[in-house]
Amino acid sequence: MKTIEGQLNVRDARVCIVAARFNDRIVEDLIRGSLDALKRHGLGDASIDVVRVPGAFELPLAARKLARTRHYDALVALGVVIRGGTPHFEYVCGECAAGLGRVSLEFEIPIGFGVLTCDTVDQAIERSGVKHGNKGADAALAALEMVSVSRQIIP
Repeated sequence: MKTIEGQLNVRDARVCIVAARFNDRIVEDLIRGSLDALKRHGLGDASIDVVRVPGAFELPLAARKLARTRHYDALVALGVVIRGGTPHFEYVCGECAAGLGRVSLEFEIPIGFGVLTCDTVDQAIERSGVKHGNKGADAALAALEMVSVSRQIIP
């Protein structure tokens, strides 16, 4: 029996972090976490790009355009959406997640999903490096692992 499992030592990967500017203070922490994780696993500055977009709703379009270039082995999508008093939260979160999923499948590119969908600002802060680790780092590592899995499936 053969088992395919991803590794994190994909030093030759090209990764683009696409990050929302909305809730920028928290997103900056997610970006720092992603960059740190990628660099700790052997990627240099020349292998990593960062693209900024207005908000989480815009992430799928930017991801699609980046994926279409075929320049990257993986993308890392970062953003923060905090629940308010209207249904806006559900629309933004749902469209962001669904759009990124479609891009990943259409272009067969791993996308690390680091979009925080929280009820409060405190929850978002906790997930950007305080109490619950850094979800930006987690998304970057998931993207790297999927690059490794993809290469093993279709070398």
